[in-house]
Amino acid sequence: MHLNSIAAANLGLSSLTLAAPYSMTNQSTPTSALSLTAQLQLADTALDRYRLLTDRDFVFSYNESTTGLATRKSFPALVSTGASMAIAEFGPCAMASLHIHPRAAELFLVIFGQITTEMTLESGAVDPATGRPRVVRTVLGPRQMTVFPQGAFHTQINTGCTPALTVAAFAAEDAGASLVVPQTLGLGDEFVMPSFGGVVKGEDVKRLRGKVPQTAIFAVEECLGRCGMRKRGV
Repeated sequence: MHLNSIAAANLGLSSLTLAAPYSMTNQSTPTSALSLTAQLQLADTALDRYRLLTDRDFVFSYNESTTGLATRKSFPALVSTGASMAIAEFGPCAMASLHIHPRAAELFLVIFGQITTEMTLESGAVDPATGRPRVVRTVLGPRQMTVFPQGAFHTQINTGCTPALTVAAFAAEDAGASLVVPQTLGLGDEFVMPSFGGVVKGEDVKRLRGKVPQTAIFAVEECLGRCGMRKRGV
């Protein structure tokens, strides 16, 4: 009888678990009011997360994505995986704005075309020959990859006249991105001008703010001229 009682109790607990996969079901905020990503983050166990996901939830289509970026928000199945991924097409003469990812390292892979990258590492990483900050430069062809450590300043450019396709994998579900130049110029003049050694004056700062691209990827005009193309969005 004792073993039967234990078995019955276990079955009872199992049914409760199925009915309430995570603790939020017993709180004042109904789970139906939360996004799927939020529900998955609140789930008590991996099994509870799986119960919330349909087979279709395990598929992310870059064909339908407007951003080309799969994060835990756009692809909730990534919750708890510690990873995200992006696909980006670099049109002819397209350049990525100098940026950092504050919460993840990046693996950057070229599928077709050619991409040149440059990266500066943290302060203290210097070129022994010049004493200046070390710049890591790569030229990547199809099936070649580089890595940008978390927080490293980096940029990529397609200097060719044909498109290139790339994939970026991140060691975080929400890696984030900060565009270095626009954000730097977003500071007040009293911070920007001294940061450039006083060489950049007030009017120069205003002019720069109006000229600096605000998008993550933009076209390099000089390169477009070499390719015989007019400047257009990329």
